[in-house]
Amino acid sequence: MQIKRSILVIVGCLALVSSIFLGCKKDTTAAAPKPIIPVVIKDTSIVNRFIYTSLRDYYLWNAQVPSLNNTKYNNKDSLNAYLNSYADPQKFFASLLYQQNTVDKWSFLVNDPNTISNWIQGISETMGYDFMLSYIGTSTNVFGFVRYVFKGSPAEKAGIKRGDLFMKVNDTQLTATNYQSLLFNNITYKLSFASLANNVISLNGKSVTMTAVTMQENPILVDTVLNVGNLKVGYLMYNAFNAGFDIQLNNVFKKFKDAPINKLVLDLRYNGGGSVQSAKYLASMIYGTKTTSPFLKSQYNSGLQAYLTSVNGAASLIENFIANIDSTTTTPVAAINALNLTDVYFITSDNTASASELLINGLKPYMTVFSVGSNTAGKYVASWTLQDWDANGNVNPKDKYAMQPIVVKIANANGISDFINGLSPDYAATEDIANLLPLGDRNETLLKPILNKIQGFPLAAISTKAAAMGLKKLTDSQAQKVFSQQMYMARPNLKK
Repeated sequence: MQIKRSILVIVGCLALVSSIFLGCKKDTTAAAPKPIIPVVIKDTSIVNRFIYTSLRDYYLWNAQVPSLNNTKYNNKDSLNAYLNSYADPQKFFASLLYQQNTVDKWSFLVNDPNTISNWIQGISETMGYDFMLSYIGTSTNVFGFVRYVFKGSPAEKAGIKRGDLFMKVNDTQLTATNYQSLLFNNITYKLSFASLANNVISLNGKSVTMTAVTMQENPILVDTVLNVGNLKVGYLMYNAFNAGFDIQLNNVFKKFKDAPINKLVLDLRYNGGGSVQSAKYLASMIYGTKTTSPFLKSQYNSGLQAYLTSVNGAASLIENFIANIDSTTTTPVAAINALNLTDVYFITSDNTASASELLINGLKPYMTVFSVGSNTAGKYVASWTLQDWDANGNVNPKDKYAMQPIVVKIANANGISDFINGLSPDYAATEDIANLLPLGDRNETLLKPILNKIQGFPLAAISTKAAAMGLKKLTDSQAQKVFSQQMYMARPNLKK
């Protein structure tokens, strides 16, 4: 209205000047003035509005993103003009992230909610083997080595096993510039194997051809009981916090409990995270069902923190150890098989992230925690799955997008969080990529120091062939996944 009044004043002044030059004679034949029509910006795309409002309300770092705090966007037309300036939802989403790829390396947007659903369930199109790539000498050529194979996968059926080396894909030497197109852009390919002799890696004439299939990876790769001196040691290789396998995991702990084991080694070297709820279940299986003891504390952005506290109470930001695994549509409530241990041993690497770090950090206030390996990834934040829901919980049929933004920082009972450089091991060691022994083998370079520690033997340095050869890591298959190192929580009650 202020703009309209200003325009009318200008029009009046022009009329006054005109009347002076015309002797103030009234012109009865002049046309009536045209009405002044304010400019209205058209409504923006539904997707961009969903992205903006969701990040404005829920994003952990919303205070650090100027566009999410600009008061001029309280005006509908100003907001529409801003949202309409982005034609690509992905670019718009990225523009609202706080220091993407340095601080926020994990928030993502997809145009199909099934993508998130499949990731949460561990379903993907895959050959079914996990691997790492390393440079060959000082050249840009690289070779790969298999770290583990999924049960029931094309790789397992082809006879691939941990420790196998490979150099070529479709008869082309792998290099630092072509590995992505060769290994990650082909549904079917030929893999040519290599052998190591006298510190030289060369093709051995063996190869297999595989086609990727859509399958669900079982994160429980190895579980066994080792007799170590007069002790029974449970060893578990666990590769993802997948809620679909919580009951199976609980059954593994029943086996450990029935043995009964004296010590537990939890191998998380390839575990990039997953469900916070599954981490809470696993923590309770290890430490016990101490339902009055805090396992984690959540911290949201200031506005959301205040709102959740007003709706659910301050206690809702604290989650304790738990006695039961909740029922699902296919399984009833199950009592947790708790070991009630006083100490626990972990194997870690730079692939150990998010929910894995949550488990380790969450147990430290209550138990003696000893870890072997290398620094973990350093991820202490989690996400929610968000879609364009209406007040009744129905998804807008015109908006097929879904997002997984970082919304919460998680600390342990002592308030410890922000381990940006990861959690340091008590004993530093690396896999011998030139001589990979089976997972669970007593002489495997990351398990052996723990068994020595348990028996009271000195933790002498362990030499590896890989170190002697100066092999340098390029990347691994987990780093190429869109959803690697993710940790997610269920949304709390948001309604007053």
